[in-house]
Amino acid sequence: MKVALQFAMPAELHALPGARELPVIETVSSIPFFEVAPGILACAGGVGKVNAAAAAEILCLRFGAELILNAGVAGCCADLPIGALVVVDTLVQHDVDTTAVGDPIGLVSTVNRTEFPSWDPDACLSLLKKQGIDAVKGRVATGDWFAVKGERARWIADTFHPLLVEMEACAVAQVCLRNDVKFAALKSVSDHLFFDNQAEEYFDFTQALESLGRVVLPLAQALSELS
Repeated sequence: MKVALQFAMPAELHALPGARELPVIETVSSIPFFEVAPGILACAGGVGKVNAAAAAEILCLRFGAELILNAGVAGCCADLPIGALVVVDTLVQHDVDTTAVGDPIGLVSTVNRTEFPSWDPDACLSLLKKQGIDAVKGRVATGDWFAVKGERARWIADTFHPLLVEMEACAVAQVCLRNDVKFAALKSVSDHLFFDNQAEEYFDFTQALESLGRVVLPLAQALSELS
């Protein structure tokens, strides 16, 4: 299976061993693409839903990805430790609101769904376990808002019940769905939305990046060996 890795920030991509020295194989729409292992491409498409969707569409149409593994750091609504790994099982977009015309909150038009699935999260957990890596499954709420403690964060938690909140994954899931491409996501906890020291946690996410960088490429390689 042809697997591609998609990150938002260069820091996430550079968490992969040796990634800083990789040559660019092609730049499309100002996004550089790299071969991080034989047959596995990767990019850092940018923060936010539009950047994520653009990079995912390129991976699908230009490079023929059969599965996109979206990887990065994310804020946590629970008390998981920094650097804890989460295999995403379901996703929503918390900033989509057409309730004024009678739609349920979070309904994404065209695909007409409020919830997006990931590809076989149990298989991803099993592959990680075989590598001696512990992870949990969890739901992600995606939106173009850096989540911080406050009324909006509490509303997202109470409305969508996510484990994690971030800015890209569900946009990638939407693009994959429309292209009939498998989607998976692995996130590393970087900060806690409801902790008083959230800012200090986020701006020191070395541990979260190290945790992610250690496992994401081996997971992509294991996925690529599946039929």
